[in-house]
Amino acid sequence: MLEGARQVGKTYLLETAFGGGYFDNVLKVNLQNPSKQVKELFDGSIEPRRIIANLEILYNTKINPNKTLLFFDEVQEVPRAITALKYFYEDAPEYHVVVAGSLLGVFLREQSPFPVGKVTTLRLEPMDFEEFLWANNREKITDSIKADHDNRLFDELLLDLFREYLVVGGMPEAVKNWVTHHDLEQIKTIHDSIIGDYVRDFRKYTDETLATRIRQVFDALPNQFAKSSDKFLYGTIKDGARARDYELAIEWLVNAGIVRRIYNVSRGDKLPLKAYADRAAFKLYFLDSGLFRQLAEISPSVILDKNAIFDEFNGLLAEQFVLQQLSPRTAYYWTGSTTAEVDFVIQDDMRIVPIEVKGGENVKAKSLRTYRDNYHPKLAVRFSLLNLKYNDGLLNIPLFYSFAFDELLKEYR
Repeated sequence: MLEGARQVGKTYLLETAFGGGYFDNVLKVNLQNPSKQVKELFDGSIEPRRIIANLEILYNTKINPNKTLLFFDEVQEVPRAITALKYFYEDAPEYHVVVAGSLLGVFLREQSPFPVGKVTTLRLEPMDFEEFLWANNREKITDSIKADHDNRLFDELLLDLFREYLVVGGMPEAVKNWVTHHDLEQIKTIHDSIIGDYVRDFRKYTDETLATRIRQVFDALPNQFAKSSDKFLYGTIKDGARARDYELAIEWLVNAGIVRRIYNVSRGDKLPLKAYADRAAFKLYFLDSGLFRQLAEISPSVILDKNAIFDEFNGLLAEQFVLQQLSPRTAYYWTGSTTAEVDFVIQDDMRIVPIEVKGGENVKAKSLRTYRDNYHPKLAVRFSLLNLKYNDGLLNIPLFYSFAFDELLKEYR
């Protein structure tokens, strides 16, 4: 089962890249708007061989256990198709079955029991910066930097591509279009279309009251970054907004994969971090930097004009970018007893690594210094536009070297 937000590439990955690459044929059954006959497949018995036999008749094809990939797309639309996976696992394990859906996170948590232990679940995120570089035929550069972190030959090129990534983001359709056409108007059209699809889902899959609240939270996301606060402020949604009125709306956006929620930890020296997370104090980030830029109405020209974006918006996109690159790690943020706040804190095996994000070359970070004075971590990380440098436990990583983060963590233990 492949989860993920709408239009992150689930269908292409399963049908074309995986199915086309490893099977003789793929039978894709789209459950978004199923025919009467397809829907009736799951109304009666969901015994696998009955389903297989009827699919062979409906699609006039042979489903070979060794050569055919059976793919149910938008599976959340027919709940009993998910239930059927249990019986495929138990009674017909020789068949290869994959499913995908844009709102599986919402469905699985709200509507139906899940066949626990019978299904392997994976999650697909938007393309990160390294994958964006691959799409631009820059694999050799990423390999070179990972092998030799001091190789600064490509810094200027990587910085330009980093700016492009902030504009385009990691949604596959946008990346593909940018690589082919380099047309900002086409990127805007694609982003607006994806955002429109998300908004339409609010009303399609919820009632009117919840849909309105989801939209209010969604529209308020850029405002959160304009406020100096150590947690999500309900007042940015509307005056007098209360947590109890918007908890379900936030949960829906998180489960749909549209936003990512990170919790506050007040202790920076205790493992596991999850045990010290404050569920009442959190921040919300968007799933993709390009979509977030469009939602916040930040002009591409501002980003592409050297460092103006970081001066004007105080690293508005820098935090969003870094969190996207940290996925699938679980990230938290830390606040001290005063105004000190560290952007991200992660658990790397048995050590805690604080991460400060600076959008430019001004890297004064009182909060990170406070954290280090209090907890003395073996390694602290700062992302900025300065060169790669390590000094007394503090590792500065250029934002455009984010793809080498894992390798750098191993080197500076």
